[in-house]
Amino acid sequence: MLNENIKAIRKSKGLSQQELAIKLNVVRQTISKWEQGLSVPDSDMLISISEELETPISTLLGETVIETEVDNLKAISEKLEVINLQLAQKKTMRRKFLHWLLISLCVVIIAILVTLIVLNSPYLGWDYSVPETAVVGVGFHALEWLFIRLAPIILIGAIIGIFLTHKKM
Repeated sequence: MLNENIKAIRKSKGLSQQELAIKLNVVRQTISKWEQGLSVPDSDMLISISEELETPISTLLGETVIETEVDNLKAISEKLEVINLQLAQKKTMRRKFLHWLLISLCVVIIAILVTLIVLNSPYLGWDYSVPETAVVGVGFHALEWLFIRLAPIILIGAIIGIFLTHKKM
């Protein structure tokens, strides 16, 4: 909500991210992060944004204002706190998703390795005098060769990722 409002109002005023950043004395990347919803400005900066965009803070925060009221710094801080909590929840959900994705990747790699061990490269016994069989056999061999070399590296990276994304209780 806040991120979309900052972007929409900035564009309606004909300002680029860089121009707004210069007016607010921040870097362009800060404006970009606000507009992408990756971070939120603090209450003092929100007041500065409101002044530069000539827009009430309540409009930036997404309220429809019927009467003009003096923006209360405490109310603004509370709304920013809610937005920060939402961002933290989104980050936690992404971390959990990545954690389970890495676990799934480990399971898939181990399943493929077990399958390769059990099958023991059946293509090695094929008759390679037929061109189609030769091409398919070479393809299988190339994929197996590549997988055997890359799987341990990917598996180690995934295991490290699992430990890094695991939240301590």
